[in-house]
Amino acid sequence: MGIIGQYETQQLEIEEFRRMLLSCAGMRRGKEGDEFRDPARHATAEEKVVCVTSGISFLGIAIVNRLLLRGYSVRLIVTNEEDRDKLREMEMSGEMRGTNNNNISAVMGDLSDVQSISEAFDGCRGVFHTAGFIDPAGLAGYSKWMAEIEVKGTENVMEACARTSSVRSCVLTSSLLACIWRDKSRSDLSTLVNHDCWSDEPFCIEKKLWYALGKLRAEKAAWRIAEHDEFKLVTLCPGLITGPEFSHRNSTPTFAYLKGAREMYGDGLLATVDVNRLAEAHVYVFEAMNKTASGRYICFDQVIQREEELLKLAGDTGMQTDVLSGGNASSDSFSFRFKLSNTKLCGLMSRTLQCSDDC
Repeated sequence: MGIIGQYETQQLEIEEFRRMLLSCAGMRRGKEGDEFRDPARHATAEEKVVCVTSGISFLGIAIVNRLLLRGYSVRLIVTNEEDRDKLREMEMSGEMRGTNNNNISAVMGDLSDVQSISEAFDGCRGVFHTAGFIDPAGLAGYSKWMAEIEVKGTENVMEACARTSSVRSCVLTSSLLACIWRDKSRSDLSTLVNHDCWSDEPFCIEKKLWYALGKLRAEKAAWRIAEHDEFKLVTLCPGLITGPEFSHRNSTPTFAYLKGAREMYGDGLLATVDVNRLAEAHVYVFEAMNKTASGRYICFDQVIQREEELLKLAGDTGMQTDVLSGGNASSDSFSFRFKLSNTKLCGLMSRTLQCSDDC
């Protein structure tokens, strides 16, 4: 197992209050580098303006709400009037927190146009690039063509970050799939899968794992641009993103992620993460980028290992259990297994997250 537990809205607010108390305690100690000082609390108004791509997506909404709880002013990139109308509906329904304080705004932006993105980023200190390609036809699938569009969109966002003088750092949402797909016949293959692992492109192409390929190539492209332009970047590689009605609200990524689920389950690599916990990780990592946060982080709540866990996942997604397990719901019959590790993220967030022994 990895990070333990699930976040509900009330728990998030309790945790926020706890951090505020710790921050107040830290003020008494009087040192700028004191571990209890809260960087968000002491940031200027200009430093707390950030942008979220695809901010009305399943993950985007969770990140925006977390940012609003932390006192940030959030700018969302929307690509059409329909998205803008959806944002208004969420404001009226209360799904977006903090909107009464004018802490949230929307700007039109075209992820295929670097100049358009740069204009949207202007004045923001940080960027959360959560946008992945969503099939406009609403079909549960993800093709090689979609992967190419996702890579190009990420390249454009990174180039816009490097071009926009106000932007200092970016958090990119990648995927655990960018880490786990490798040729198991390799004699040098370690059974430990952590933040240093990368999926093999030829293997993804051979198996037609297009979603994994898109996330893999997009993340690698982001790192190339960040290193070339000496731009501060951190990437999060989450398991299957879950939460309330996730299969309906996040349908294309959910079904695309589960292609190859039978092999993932058999190898001990079918992992999930609650959307609110993942959102907290995004914001926490962003705030730590001026100190210790760097590189890649794997994020998951749970590794699906037991029959009852598999049955629940199948029920939540509406998929047949044998599609996920290959007709054998017991993982004990598989001889080749890996061990997932999110030790790096647990270490960074150790004051707020509990880790199990296999982190």
